[in-house]
Amino acid sequence: MIETTERFLKEIADRVGAGNVEAVHLFPPIRQGGVETGAAVVAASAFPRERHVVYSASYRHTLKGPERGKWEVEVTAEADAPLVTVDAVAQGVMKRAGEPFEPERLSASEFRSIVGFVDSASLPVPKNSNYFTAESAESVEITEET
Repeated sequence: MIETTERFLKEIADRVGAGNVEAVHLFPPIRQGGVETGAAVVAASAFPRERHVVYSASYRHTLKGPERGKWEVEVTAEADAPLVTVDAVAQGVMKRAGEPFEPERLSASEFRSIVGFVDSASLPVPKNSNYFTAESAESVEITEET
């Protein structure tokens, strides 16, 4: 994965919330006239609903010229749909565009790995720590002073 794509995915994570992303469909970037553009369709959890919020995401990275290095990203909530529908829509976009490529699909775990998201609930609690855990709750004695 190239640096620009990782940067784009991290922007999506910042705006949507890495823990909410269920799938990302990345379309191949296009370079034209010193500017690279890219697009993605993102499905994010919308708990407690079964449907997912569908976002369109795009970036524009200026590679040449007086604005070299300029980076713009837009992430917009477009609709809500079941995850299977999001997959079908992403594939349909490429077919209608007449492109021979299919978008690259990233699962939630692949996306989170790329953006460096760590779910704090899955981290182990260090031994001999002062953290309150369910296991230590029984050994805590509460006394009242009068």
